[in-house]
Amino acid sequence: MKRLLITGFDPFGGAQINPSWEAVKGLPERIGACELTKLRIPTVFGTAAQTVLDKAAEVLPDVILCIGQAGGRGAVTPERIGINIRSAKIPDNAGNRPDGEPVVPAGPDGIFSTVPVDAMAAAICGAGLPGAVSNTAGTFVCNDTLYTLLYHYADTPVRAGFIHVPYLPEQGTPNLSLEKIIQALTAAIQAL
Repeated sequence: MKRLLITGFDPFGGAQINPSWEAVKGLPERIGACELTKLRIPTVFGTAAQTVLDKAAEVLPDVILCIGQAGGRGAVTPERIGINIRSAKIPDNAGNRPDGEPVVPAGPDGIFSTVPVDAMAAAICGAGLPGAVSNTAGTFVCNDTLYTLLYHYADTPVRAGFIHVPYLPEQGTPNLSLEKIIQALTAAIQAL
């Protein structure tokens, strides 16, 4: 049995809901060969990743998969790469608004995800749901968390990745129902 630490974010930017955490909460405790540990993390630069690292030190996962909201996207999108930059158009939930600083000073410009993003996207599509590989996790807290985890777990057996999900219908368009987001994440996890 693989130990999977899976996370979702709290609401941010004045929203009352974040589909990433709602979907993670709705996942079963086991999917295929994976036993899930679920964790809600704050939408705060640095703190989000540290919260994941602290929980990972406790549960010793084989895989860490973080889920985030990507307004404007209509598909569930595994992220191919994390980039070494923090840049925010809006403040995070602690009021931070970095403008071009590195996630890790002197770290590499980018680090590729260590989960099978192509297979995960194919599994989502194979389940009849909108899925695609994304080549940018943006420069907000989602990317900050992905890059930090990939940097921390480089040259270790722990694999890490990130998946963005669309808005829920009540948040705007494009969107996907919570049920379909949960189905898409389930398919992606089965491809791990």
